[in-house]
Amino acid sequence: MNDEAKNGTIAVTPPPVYSRLFSVWYRHFRVYTKNLVSNGLPPFIEPLFFLAGVGLGLGNYVGLIDGAEYINFLAAGVIVPPAMFTSAYECTFGTFIRLEFDKVYDGMISASITIYDLLIGEMLFAGTKSLFFSFAVLTVVSAFGLIPSPVAVLCPLVGFMTGLMFAALSLFITSFVKNINHFNFYFTGLLTPMFFFSGIIFPLKDLPAPLRIAAEFLPLTHSASLMRSLCFGRFPVRLAFDLAYMALFTAVFGALAIRMLKKRILQ
Repeated sequence: MNDEAKNGTIAVTPPPVYSRLFSVWYRHFRVYTKNLVSNGLPPFIEPLFFLAGVGLGLGNYVGLIDGAEYINFLAAGVIVPPAMFTSAYECTFGTFIRLEFDKVYDGMISASITIYDLLIGEMLFAGTKSLFFSFAVLTVVSAFGLIPSPVAVLCPLVGFMTGLMFAALSLFITSFVKNINHFNFYFTGLLTPMFFFSGIIFPLKDLPAPLRIAAEFLPLTHSASLMRSLCFGRFPVRLAFDLAYMALFTAVFGALAIRMLKKRILQ
């Protein structure tokens, strides 16, 4: 008879890691799909307004960019921002509400889910949302014949990677934000400028040298570079650097976010 039986206790084996991660992901998926139409329809509509307002209007005044019409250049770029913004919203406002107001995490970590499972599951769900948003925009722009390369079917995978990257950054920001209104500084002060200076609306080569150098440090620049390469079927050597940057950025900020949020959740 083993020690557990002698003492009248039963050893409990926790579920495997993949099961615990999936349970976090599935919980968020169920909540999100309760309002599937209102949550899932906008990413199919928003690119139409952006392409019509900016692409068709501004395109009349802009010549070819790297051998492509401006509207094609823009179409390849607009697949990226929805992945960034949806992940950022999920892991800032969404995480903060679950943490501070709904107290969802208290119940989850009282089960067999660890804090590592919880936060990695958050990142995976944010990445999944980004994949879906990238797919939605890709579907719309492809329907208008604006994406010339068949390799563009891989764009949602870049959207997933972008989602993981900004989920890690956003969880890091959330780890020290005490007031939900302070997220406005993150969106207005960092994400919005990143949208304009990451090569999405205009090529970075036209910027002054200091801004070009600064743009290389922005995570969205590397997502846009990968996305545009897939859309046009061009694969320069720098793509290896883009992939390495995104992987390292996600790992570093993900580790920092988990470390800081762990302390906050356990308080």
